[in-house]
Amino acid sequence: MKFLQIIKHIKLQNKKNALGNFVNCRTYEDISNLNKLFHNNWSSMKEHSEHGQVKIENYLNGTLQYDENSQNGSTNYLKNGKYNMYDSERNVNINEEKYKDNNIFSNNTQYNNNSSSNSGVLHYEGQGWKDNIDDVVDENKKKKMNRFYLDSQATTMIDPRVLDKMLPYMTYIYGNAHSRNHFFGWESEKAVEDARTNILNLINGKNNKEIIFTSGATESNNLALIGICTYYNKLNKQKNHIITSQIEHKCILQTCRFLQTNGFEVTYLKPDTNGIVKLDDIKNSIKDNTIMVSFIFVNNEIGVIQDIENIGNLCKEKNILFHTDASQATGKVPIDVQKMNIDLLSMSGHKLYGPKGIGALYIKRKKPNIRLNALIHGGGQERGLRSGTLPTHLIVGFGEAAKVCSLEMNRDEKKVRFFFNYVKDYLTKHLDYIVFNGCQINRYYGNMNISFLFVEGESLLMSLNEIALSSGSACTSSTLEPSYVLRSIGISEDIAHTSIRIGFNRFTTFFEVQQLCINLVKSVERLRSISPLYEMELEKKNSSNDDIPKFIWT
Repeated sequence: MKFLQIIKHIKLQNKKNALGNFVNCRTYEDISNLNKLFHNNWSSMKEHSEHGQVKIENYLNGTLQYDENSQNGSTNYLKNGKYNMYDSERNVNINEEKYKDNNIFSNNTQYNNNSSSNSGVLHYEGQGWKDNIDDVVDENKKKKMNRFYLDSQATTMIDPRVLDKMLPYMTYIYGNAHSRNHFFGWESEKAVEDARTNILNLINGKNNKEIIFTSGATESNNLALIGICTYYNKLNKQKNHIITSQIEHKCILQTCRFLQTNGFEVTYLKPDTNGIVKLDDIKNSIKDNTIMVSFIFVNNEIGVIQDIENIGNLCKEKNILFHTDASQATGKVPIDVQKMNIDLLSMSGHKLYGPKGIGALYIKRKKPNIRLNALIHGGGQERGLRSGTLPTHLIVGFGEAAKVCSLEMNRDEKKVRFFFNYVKDYLTKHLDYIVFNGCQINRYYGNMNISFLFVEGESLLMSLNEIALSSGSACTSSTLEPSYVLRSIGISEDIAHTSIRIGFNRFTTFFEVQQLCINLVKSVERLRSISPLYEMELEKKNSSNDDIPKFIWT
């Protein structure tokens, strides 16, 4: 519901038009009174979206109160571990009691995550999370039940708690955070600094000045690489070498290529077949003229986690700056910039259930200070490194998303790990000739990259058009070229063309994962049934006495 519609429901004491009073508010007392009236009415309303309804509950003057006694840092918003979210377009029940009795495999065996076998009863109430959606499914909504989002590496939905925190700063708290002569600016400035603190705490930084707000991870990466390299190269022309990997995000690779055209030398290290860059390769690549090392924390296509702590220790030992692109890691895996010796770290708000258009670059405060050139010049905001008026509402949302992630990271990790293992077990039980790409241990389990041999990945995605999946990075998925990440870890071009990426998130339900598995198996079997290559492979297998492995592991 739009703000003007909400305002119509607010009646001030003088019974004048609420919007008129809103416009004429000039004192702090007026704003405070309107604040209370706004939140008292807002708490009884529902926020509407094109996909349905999201019920947002406010607590105590419109702010979310966290329940310190709840398990795993869950909040009052997640009462008893259940999401207080409802979607009128997908009114389907996910009740754990039903799933305890349901057979979820086609051969009537049941899944037990706590057992090494596929027999037993499905248990997941002990995983630290629960799903809760309404019981009754209307017939006219069944077609929409299978439409859901599993492309969480591309973006995530805004957590309703984050949206609730942002709304006042999109409406009546509109001061410029850099206007320091009146309370409008003071209020916005305090909100920005509170958000900065939340983000800093998420990565265990020390000083609020270490967080520089940007428009997103792409800008943060550009600022880190170009800003550092141009500054230190100006001081010493001999310093012109950068070390990175072949499986970085495009914004790192393209920035490095830009630097190469300007006289810098870049070493692109090849990872092993698990997607891990070897520490010895990094050590052997370091030269006297090396300025910095940059490696992605969690790979956006295959979910592999690099050995960040040991890389940081190596860089500290060699007195080289260490940058990591942590847009896929922040809020999802533990990050300690002090322990890991990270000098610069890039983040993105919309990858951790916050708004789009906001990101940050962490720059460690140490002696001597890390210096870099600004890319955007103007009013000197953000310590002169990123000029421009700060988008207070986006920063507040980013900060609240970081706060929620700090509380619920363990719970979210248990949930996506369970989904990862469930999908893996289900597919290996029902399909042959599949490849699970990337290291299966050192990884973020919300990212799953699978190749289905003899099935074109794009064809598979089209056959699953009711399920939001991806064939790789959202920045390059419009091209039909095979994933450069998969090619770099030794996957052949043919197999790389058969891969898809599945992204689980905080709001993914077990019902959605079940439906994904069922539809994946059906679509793969159907597409293989019309594939002459698959038919030839079966004939070859039947005519051969050699054992052909059913599954291929990288």
